[in-house]
Amino acid sequence: MPTRILPAVGDVDAVRSITTLLHQLPDAEPVTPVVDSTQLVDTLARLAAESVDELPEVVVVHERIGPVPALELIREVALRFPAVGVILVSSDASPGLFSAAMDSGARGLVALPLSYEELASRVQAVAQWSVGVRRHLGHGADVLPGAGGRVVTVSGAKGGVGTTLTAVQLALAAQASGRAVALVDMDLQTGDIASFLDVQFRRSVVDLAGISDISPRVLADAVFRHDTGVALLLAPGEGERGEEVTDRAARQIVSALRSRYEVVVIDCGAQLGGPGAAAVEMADTALLVTTPDVIAVRGAKRTVRMWDRLQIRKAEETTVVVNRHTRGTEIQPPLIQRITGTAIAATAIPANFKELQTAVDAGRVHTLDNRGTVKQALWTLAAELGLVEAPEGTRRGGRSRGGERGAVSLRRRRGGGG
Repeated sequence: MPTRILPAVGDVDAVRSITTLLHQLPDAEPVTPVVDSTQLVDTLARLAAESVDELPEVVVVHERIGPVPALELIREVALRFPAVGVILVSSDASPGLFSAAMDSGARGLVALPLSYEELASRVQAVAQWSVGVRRHLGHGADVLPGAGGRVVTVSGAKGGVGTTLTAVQLALAAQASGRAVALVDMDLQTGDIASFLDVQFRRSVVDLAGISDISPRVLADAVFRHDTGVALLLAPGEGERGEEVTDRAARQIVSALRSRYEVVVIDCGAQLGGPGAAAVEMADTALLVTTPDVIAVRGAKRTVRMWDRLQIRKAEETTVVVNRHTRGTEIQPPLIQRITGTAIAATAIPANFKELQTAVDAGRVHTLDNRGTVKQALWTLAAELGLVEAPEGTRRGGRSRGGERGAVSLRRRRGGGG
């Protein structure tokens, strides 16, 4: 049986030399190279969605792949596609890099310039390992096969537009439909999910920030299981501790959650930081909540443009949700769509705070009356997004990309120092 090998190489000259050598290996079947981290993860996700058997046995990652650094990319592939063996190709063959590569999930390190014998030996060993893993894949508890769960981020055009309520109700709707759901508070300084659901907690997202390998047991210890069945990963009680969560840590946390839950809903708040940017960039669907007033719509437009400038997400890959909508307001969803250049959710959330006030004040938004217009609209939005079974004819918002673009820290995006 031939060994399928997928090269991930950004450098044109390196692509040529690596693919030439791979074609010379016995029983090797190199596939079309990918040129960056985004294309690699998207390609693997697409293949995994068809079948684990469609995945290549071996992925060869060049040290200069981007925009995500090679070791972080390897960790992502190892977490999401455990049946794929990854080989790092690097000019640095030091014991330190070898150890770091193994810690990230690589199955081997081959030094540059490439040696036929070394590459052949390593590819053969990794391919055998991959075949063995596939024989037993699916027997591990609580790990989703293939591309993993669906990640939906909910961000606000500004504070107070209803971001947290939207995130909570989307998670509750998905949970009620029988799916395994995690709700994450990535609004690290001012997150209110715990208050909205009236929970007391000891652990938070910060407890996972310093862990390089988030095992299922470690993740289970960090989440809070709510009475509704939703798994909560909450913002820290001390807002200043949010600085401990880096964009890299956020990426690892989201990947770990994606591998264990069918739906992951992330409240990113209204302030953009590295962790929130990483989450938005990785999301299958990114929602931006606004209200139909001039200040909020301007904020939505500003956010969309900033995401585009920082290469976090393109406008057409973002879905705006209009909250507190009334038919009489001058600013209607089609106008907001033209102003922001985004997709617009077909479901607008009506303005009716009176039906929410008691539940919000009591911290029990999970007990909203099923007959309430706001809850009905939010659960209809969940169906539109594909988080629950959608009625026939309902279009889906957002863009399910099957993989993430790979976040880069805001500082690197702006060209600053590390």
